[in-house]
Amino acid sequence: MYDLAIMGGGPGGYVAAGRAGAAGLSVILFEKRELGGFCLNEGCVPTKTLLYSAKVYDYTRHADQYGVNVEASSIDFGAIFKRKEKVVKKLVGGVKAQMKGAKVEVVKGEAVITGRGADGITIACNDASYSARNLLICTGSEAAVPPIPGLREGLGGVVVTNREILSLAEKPERLVVIGGGVIGMEFASFFKSIGTKVTVVEMLPKILGPLDDEISSMLQAQYEKKGVEFHLSCKVVAVEGNEVVYEDPEGKTCRAQGDKILVSVGRRANFQGIGLENIGVELALNPAGRPYGIKVDEKMRTNVPGVYAAGDVTGFSMLAHTASREGEVAVNNILGKADHMRYNAIPGVVYTNPEVAGVGVTEADAKKQGLDYTVLKLPMAYSGRFVAENERGEGLCKVIVGKQYHEVLGVHMLGNPCSEMIHSACVAIEQEMTVEQLKEVVFPHPTVSEILKETVFTLK
Repeated sequence: MYDLAIMGGGPGGYVAAGRAGAAGLSVILFEKRELGGFCLNEGCVPTKTLLYSAKVYDYTRHADQYGVNVEASSIDFGAIFKRKEKVVKKLVGGVKAQMKGAKVEVVKGEAVITGRGADGITIACNDASYSARNLLICTGSEAAVPPIPGLREGLGGVVVTNREILSLAEKPERLVVIGGGVIGMEFASFFKSIGTKVTVVEMLPKILGPLDDEISSMLQAQYEKKGVEFHLSCKVVAVEGNEVVYEDPEGKTCRAQGDKILVSVGRRANFQGIGLENIGVELALNPAGRPYGIKVDEKMRTNVPGVYAAGDVTGFSMLAHTASREGEVAVNNILGKADHMRYNAIPGVVYTNPEVAGVGVTEADAKKQGLDYTVLKLPMAYSGRFVAENERGEGLCKVIVGKQYHEVLGVHMLGNPCSEMIHSACVAIEQEMTVEQLKEVVFPHPTVSEILKETVFTLK
């Protein structure tokens, strides 16, 4: 009998396992593929590795702007992908070592919940049965493939998801991206940098859906200057061979050709086929009455005592760092520590070049919620460090503050390296800091992060 069984070894599962093991609980972790889950093996880490190679190549091509002469720089597509595999392998090894250090028993195989009784919850895996007092479900998500004629038929060939595109043998000369969200834009960024002709077809009137409208528009404009084609407010109606057939805003039928077609229209929670019905776990329903994930409360508890869920499987905030925190909340409650999940300061980052980062409410959110707010803005060029390291770079720091109390409600940035700066804003929002309190924080000089402090000083 284990204290805790965890289904899924992604950022939610392995972080929870490490925390629980370190606290003295006996833990068993089931993972059917590789430890690290989607993020480490097929998402966050491999894509960032590719994007950094693209960024280095971008620097070499424009090195003369910094007084450095680089002759005949070129891309070695195979070497870039080989390095990606090396990085992933190293980090997977690190997670394995972490599990060993926390005395977590890891079982590789597909686990299924079989029942619940006096002996706790039972799980079957590899023809063996296990029991635990508590269960944490972290089975993640998979790429959503909409029922577009010809799309599924082309999967594994011309049509690829984020998984298959990470295993390409050669660079495609043309890439059509269906979906202008985070995954779509990051791959668009990578392939454009290495010389692929990129076309993005998006159903919404903007890229990067929930992100700040002004920031996403600025990023789109920068990529249009680089040659990326965007077709917004366009509905994909079919995939015919290597062509994406879509209707433009006026209803006209158009076509975009690609050697590869990347479908990146979001992700779908993996809650089917894991035995939830065997113990009566309740699912969360969308307004149309269709299930989209496991229903949990703020303590990550399901409706079944002793059963918790965290990460993408809840269908709520499909981000690796959200999953890790949710896993910690679940473990803390199992340990009897008061803890609950808060979503008001979850950062979102897009690792394009330049980067985008945001946390808290956007202007659109503030208007929708009827908040009384003020917008503070400064161009990134106000930072000396940014100017020194981003020749001809454009960027923006935008802070949303409450009009009455001047509390920080949201921060949104465009410009490198905002992915490494946004945590300051997360702390400000999490701690309900006011502009006046943030002004008193000492930021190191010269850093790009100073732009946050300078922006709040614009409040009249």
